[in-house]
Amino acid sequence: MTQTTELPVRQRVDDWLASFEAALRARDVTAAAALFAPGGFWRDLVAFTWNITTVEGRDGVADLLAHTLDTTDPGGFELLEEPTESGGVIEAWIRFETAVGRGTGHLRLRPEGAWTLLTTLRELKGHEESLGARRPQGVEHELAKGRQSWKERREAEAATLGVEEQPYVVVIGGGQGGIALGARLRQLGVPALVLDKFARPGDQWRGRYKSLCLHDPVWYDHLPYLPFPPTWPVFSPKDKIGDWLEMYTRVMEVPYWTNSAVRSATFDAQERRWSVTVEREGGSVELRPAHVVFATGMSGKPNYPSLPGQDVFRGEQQHSSRHPGPEAYAGKRVVVIGSNNSAFDICGALWEHDADVTMVQRSSTHIVKSASLMDIGLGDLYSERAVASGITTDKADMIFASIPYRIMHEFQIPLYERMAERDAEFYARLEKAGFDHDWGADGSGLFMKYLRRGSGYYIDVGAAELVADGRVKLAHGQVDHLTEDAVVLEDGTELPADLVVYATGYGSMNGWVADIVDAQTADRVGKVWGLGSDTPKDPGPWEGEQRNMWKPTQQENLWFHGGNLHQSRHYSLYLALQLKARYEGIPTPVYRLQESYHTS
Repeated sequence: MTQTTELPVRQRVDDWLASFEAALRARDVTAAAALFAPGGFWRDLVAFTWNITTVEGRDGVADLLAHTLDTTDPGGFELLEEPTESGGVIEAWIRFETAVGRGTGHLRLRPEGAWTLLTTLRELKGHEESLGARRPQGVEHELAKGRQSWKERREAEAATLGVEEQPYVVVIGGGQGGIALGARLRQLGVPALVLDKFARPGDQWRGRYKSLCLHDPVWYDHLPYLPFPPTWPVFSPKDKIGDWLEMYTRVMEVPYWTNSAVRSATFDAQERRWSVTVEREGGSVELRPAHVVFATGMSGKPNYPSLPGQDVFRGEQQHSSRHPGPEAYAGKRVVVIGSNNSAFDICGALWEHDADVTMVQRSSTHIVKSASLMDIGLGDLYSERAVASGITTDKADMIFASIPYRIMHEFQIPLYERMAERDAEFYARLEKAGFDHDWGADGSGLFMKYLRRGSGYYIDVGAAELVADGRVKLAHGQVDHLTEDAVVLEDGTELPADLVVYATGYGSMNGWVADIVDAQTADRVGKVWGLGSDTPKDPGPWEGEQRNMWKPTQQENLWFHGGNLHQSRHYSLYLALQLKARYEGIPTPVYRLQESYHTS
């Protein structure tokens, strides 16, 4: 389809939507696909596919529709607000309905057709969240003998769930991901139970090194339903986040078991139920949910290296996730192995407490100044500036989601070119100090590194300056072995040490499946995270979405949920809707079930 540019912008969008709906109504897959530009994209979050998937080109659109159109039965496509045009591209917010739900979306329209289309399922008909006009009454205004108060009802529910009544969903992991999903499932009326090994919600954050703060700004980090107050700091200290998560769990009435360590889980394919063994309060409890969600976090399973000499080293050794903080190491010689976020944070805090610190850089790292990232990288979507221009958190999430991963680097590269220009003097000093810096495989910077591999970057909040001017010493190379009092690199360099911190990152989330279920299931599911970009630590083939995240996997009734606070907030809705549909017996034919190419 070719759009005439003489028509008003709104009419061009209305005409496209009318033509698209007419083709869908007629089940004319070829005509619908022809409405897309030859290099167009369609990203669907559950609405058509009961999956999270992106198709490319007219052939991809045709294939998606050929497999989903009859069951989806979409219609009612219309504008939500006035579209805009810039650089020959029209952007429009839309809404639509399917046979079972209501959705919203975003369209980018070029003269030759749709360049990008995002469709998202927002609610299920007849099973809407208890929001706004549908909020619960909270009290019964009729007196009755034996009437229970809210507190009594909550206590009765807590006493029976997992004991007399089985949850439909068990969420393993009670950090921000598990809590956000638990809140979503609660509002959708799905019996769910979040399990965590710690004594209090938020302890996952409280137990980390004391200087830890979020490097993302507050506008990026809201949880569902309950945003941070306007007085909240831009960058959240870890103990403040811990307290917020504990409060949020109580206020949102998330069913949550503390001090509950999951020891094993097995799936009964005949009954289509799991048996989950939980160690709790000195005993063992068996739960029998239909679905299990691993919300153990991308930063949950530490990569602890095995090196010759670790058994003879006389000092302390810690993974960065177990580093208690710098207080005990004043005057000590500390070697931090790694050069990403945790390594820089820990080096900075140790330097502040008068430790003699050496960072071992094993591979190149991308660094971006926090102020530059907040302004150039995030400011248009997540900032006070964005809020003032009408960009709500939900709208920002949708804008970000509307950009297909295949072309996202094209949007990111110009931003990082601007950051490089702004902070050129800083990067010159970093290079002079011998730091091995990169801008990502294609110059696309931090976000693409995060999406592709979840590592390889640092948002500088001061510690990079310590490396640039030599206050934190820098060494390069792989570790060969440890002696009684030193770390020895492959080139023979000896780094005297009283403490070794392994800031060596984390393994794929399916490692938790290997521990709790079995290795065969973990391998069948395959690697979790990454796009298949064929860049370092993200092997191909191209997959176009985050592997195994928030969508069905090769193991029936097994799911993964996590990421940063933005992803925990945004994608928890789509995972919760998939689980709700299954709970209510709504058919959920999955288009393009996640394939498994890599075991870890």
